Amino acid sequence: MKVTNEFDVSELSFEDFKQIVIDDYRICYESRQASLLGRKEVLTGKAKFGIFGDGKEVAQVAMAKAFKNGDWRSGYYRDQTFMFATGMATITEFFAQLYANTDVTKDPSSGGRQMNCHYATRLLNEDGSWKDQTKTKNTSSDISTTGGQMARLVGLAQASKLYRENPDLKYLTHFSVNGNEVAFGTIGNGATSEGVFFEAINAAGVMQIPMAISVWDDAYAISVPAELQTTKQDISEILKGFQRDEKGEGFEIFKVKGWDYPGLCETYEKAIKICREQHIPVMIHVHEITQPQGHSTSGSHERYKSRERLDWELEYDCLVQMRKWMIESAIATTEELSEIENKAKEYVRNCRKEAWNDFQTVLKNEAREAIELLEPFQSEEVRALTAQLRSLSEVTRRDIMECVRKVLRLLAGNNSSDRNALIRWYQTQVELNSERYHSKLFTDSLEAPSRIGVVPAVYDEEAKLVDGREILNACFDANISRDPRIIAFGEDVGSIGDVNQGFAGLQAKYGKLRVGDTGIRESTIIGQGIGLALRGLRPIAEIQYVDYLLYGINVISDDLASLSYRTKAGQKAPLIVRTRGHRLEGVWHSGSPMAMILGIMRGVHICVPRNMTQAAGLYNTLLRADEPALMIECLNGYRLKERLPNNVGEFTVPLGHAEVVREGSDITVVTYGSTLRIVEEAADELEKMGISVEIVDPQTLHPFDLNHVCADSLKKTNKLIVADEDVPGGASAFILQQILEKQKGYFHLDSAPKTITAKEHRPPYGSDGDYFTKPSVDDLVEAVYEVMNEADPGRFPAIF
Repeated sequence: MKVTNEFDVSELSFEDFKQIVIDDYRICYESRQASLLGRKEVLTGKAKFGIFGDGKEVAQVAMAKAFKNGDWRSGYYRDQTFMFATGMATITEFFAQLYANTDVTKDPSSGGRQMNCHYATRLLNEDGSWKDQTKTKNTSSDISTTGGQMARLVGLAQASKLYRENPDLKYLTHFSVNGNEVAFGTIGNGATSEGVFFEAINAAGVMQIPMAISVWDDAYAISVPAELQTTKQDISEILKGFQRDEKGEGFEIFKVKGWDYPGLCETYEKAIKICREQHIPVMIHVHEITQPQGHSTSGSHERYKSRERLDWELEYDCLVQMRKWMIESAIATTEELSEIENKAKEYVRNCRKEAWNDFQTVLKNEAREAIELLEPFQSEEVRALTAQLRSLSEVTRRDIMECVRKVLRLLAGNNSSDRNALIRWYQTQVELNSERYHSKLFTDSLEAPSRIGVVPAVYDEEAKLVDGREILNACFDANISRDPRIIAFGEDVGSIGDVNQGFAGLQAKYGKLRVGDTGIRESTIIGQGIGLALRGLRPIAEIQYVDYLLYGINVISDDLASLSYRTKAGQKAPLIVRTRGHRLEGVWHSGSPMAMILGIMRGVHICVPRNMTQAAGLYNTLLRADEPALMIECLNGYRLKERLPNNVGEFTVPLGHAEVVREGSDITVVTYGSTLRIVEEAADELEKMGISVEIVDPQTLHPFDLNHVCADSLKKTNKLIVADEDVPGGASAFILQQILEKQKGYFHLDSAPKTITAKEHRPPYGSDGDYFTKPSVDDLVEAVYEVMNEADPGRFPAIF
């Protein structure tokens, strides 16, 4: 492992100083060679795609000097030199990821699941428990969205503030040392045009947290020049209003050239010292950076850069300028640097060779096993397929599996021992490939929700009826008191206790660090939660209404939902996103965009409780577990009366356990949330008409009815209706797929299943708009009756 060194020039001899600079140049040069060779591997077909950090080497090695154990990085895919210089990644691992090696010991960042230069350190032990973050350098898992890392960066920095200012967190010694940790962020100049960048910058300035953001400015965003990206073509210029004033509020902003090694080292040392000691956010605008190979292997920058610009980039390449400065400063001679460069090239070639051999050895062994099993078959077609597989000099798993599956299709009906052996090998490979490519959507740790014991709610005989909001309030109160890691924040959460009073009085009781308000910045609210959760805290991030989840959905989908999967359980973020919706009136307060949520939030549990007691039980489970979840409370349920459990902060509702809330014999209706009360009212009327309705509440949609309660109900009723407030083909289609396909519910049907949904548009304002747009009691009664009329028209004559 070759890493850079922190140094204080005043304490070094010139010889020591020279050696540090030479080592830094070696790291930079090796990183450049990795970029060049990586591009070659893509263009020759050994890898699918490449994106590299060439041109940013010197700035990143300078930044690495200020990065200490316990610190965090939330960056983007240009940071390879920084990763090499800090020791968080090696060049061999760089190539292993380029080849998509599925072995996490070879690609610790993602186990072959991410493109190259998408980094992550493994924060978890094998059992899913946390490692000691204070003894390591840490990087949150990268995503390809160019500004997406900014949202979580805020939470990573905020955690240091909480660890420093909340004495109740002092016992969490494996997450922080008195909040001294800095959260380093990196972003390209083009991505500073994105809204999430401005949200995060504003949030950090308001909160005054130790966040250090570096902007790599190479004057382009792929082919789009700075004059079309940024006002005044200078991000630090337009952010001058964020510069700290006489009150000490705001950012410290620095600007430094990306080819100036001594200037970069001095700037980072000064900036990070302020950030670490005073918890003041800083921005380092690193400009005059080059990008020698262009954006990626998908194109050439010669297509859009002028000859003058290309000539300038050759002269002001950071390695060229650092080499020139080293010679002029008598740090190294031309001959010494040439020797360093030649050794660096050889070293990188050896790293590439090692990574490629590791990757191909496993695949060739699998191919050899398959070929040995195929050789006994003498048909001409099978022999041709076997020969084709044998002839491949570079093999993929796809090649192997395609060959075997074709052979098995050709041998259908041939019940021989050789074919059975091939089938057994194939089935083993299916299991192995499932683990390689499909596993760890959740971390499956010892604290998984499925491992949390079920504790029933306990009631006094004379348990008082209270508003649903009071049950939630008591639940939050009990949990915040129980666990100092729990914090809640969002718009209007703190001072007024949220718009529906779930946190009423809790800020006064626990303080602003535990229950706090935020600005209107949904993306960053979610990002705060991710960053805090990565650092061992248990955040509840509130989005006021589910309609406005749209403004944070990219952060949930791109970052939170895929975190465990894209790191192969190397990282987790047990964030609870709290919101409310359903049945409110109006285009932006209708609250049922469930198809969107179900479609792009796999990796997050989706909880849809029918009342606040069930919500409290789900919260109690989630706050003891370690997986992310979205909680959608019923907006019209806060003032409905419910019995207050004695153990309001202790009882648990398991995830994925559907409940029969009303037994019946004629037809099954599956529904959730606020629509369930509509169905219950319809069932009362239908009972008077001689129709017995069984109502099933899944309670969570991810996971859905793990015990197949819905299918069991169909065994009794043989008829199915799914009712929900989403658009046609939305959540209802998902529920049908789960019941009919996954639970094999179609075996038990004697009539076509039916869905009752909202219309295709958002509901207009007003009670009439709601009545004619979303499922009503009348709609439910008539839909159920229509199914019964089809089954027994004599007993149930047509209404219309």
